[in-house]
Amino acid sequence: MKIHLVSGGCGFVGRNMVKRLLNTTQDKVFVVDDLSIGRHPSEWLDNFTSKTFKDIEIIGKEERFYFWKGDFRDFLFAFRTNPSFIQEKYDLDFDRFSDVFHFAAIVGGRLKIDGDPLMVGLDLSIDSEFFYWLTRHKPERVLYPSSSAAYPTSLQTEAGAIQLREGDIDFKKNLGTPDMTYGWTKLTGEFLAQIAASHYGIHIVCIRPFSGYGEDQELSYPVPAIALRAAKKENPFEVWGSGKQGRDFVHIDDIIDLIFILLDNVGDGSAYNIGSGKLTSFLDLIKVFTGFAGYNPTIKPLLDKPVGVHSRYCDMSLVEEKFGWMPKISLEEGMRRVYEAAKKKS
Repeated sequence: MKIHLVSGGCGFVGRNMVKRLLNTTQDKVFVVDDLSIGRHPSEWLDNFTSKTFKDIEIIGKEERFYFWKGDFRDFLFAFRTNPSFIQEKYDLDFDRFSDVFHFAAIVGGRLKIDGDPLMVGLDLSIDSEFFYWLTRHKPERVLYPSSSAAYPTSLQTEAGAIQLREGDIDFKKNLGTPDMTYGWTKLTGEFLAQIAASHYGIHIVCIRPFSGYGEDQELSYPVPAIALRAAKKENPFEVWGSGKQGRDFVHIDDIIDLIFILLDNVGDGSAYNIGSGKLTSFLDLIKVFTGFAGYNPTIKPLLDKPVGVHSRYCDMSLVEEKFGWMPKISLEEGMRRVYEAAKKKS
């Protein structure tokens, strides 16, 4: 019997991964989330049913989804005190987790990254506990989600923006300065992943997703927020900064597709970009959504708002060459999906 572990499994990426696992396998999924950011499964699963067993919820008629509400560090500490606690406490018959997807993190938009950087720095404690646990539990395969924020900010300026390549981060050379504490924590996690692979034999791969988005993403993120404002025909249309800053947008379905390809093919802790390879400014994104809405608003820049680096987009040639992968969902199609979801909320 396979049981996969998804930490942070009720957040945006985590819940999409959980749904993919439930829909495409017959395996069991054990989710840990404290719901500080994520949403309870009753809000995003169809035909939701559950029963309580001890301190977990067993969700669905097939009873393949186990939900443990709490801080992931507490979950890991319970393992440290008793390596067999989950098998003994919940009557689960398995030796070790199969695939482990580590999405538990202090996450948020630009306001969180710039406004409360030491709270974001708590990711260091989550990840250090996680990597220590990996070396003792030794699951079959592990995904560590890093971030495009790990890249040096010096490569993402208005004057010198380039397509970011995986080799722009090299632990044997000068790493440069990543984006705030969020970037530092993810860079540290990548380093720990390489140690886990080389020193402990853990099969692990890192991803550097760029600006992931999807229909069920929280409104604290720019894509769904802009879509909703367009659906309500906001005019003037406010944009943080000048709006000329750009990002590389990639749909969550494409992100998850590539995750499984990488898990099947990479185990040495190395990291791969996940993006479209295209730079889209926020002004252009507003045009896409207001075009769907059928109006042409006046743009109102909010120059006092945090905007982060000027331009962040990736080079996907390494992934394309090694694995023959490029995203299937175009910007137009993906943003149309988000807009249609936003219209239902407007």
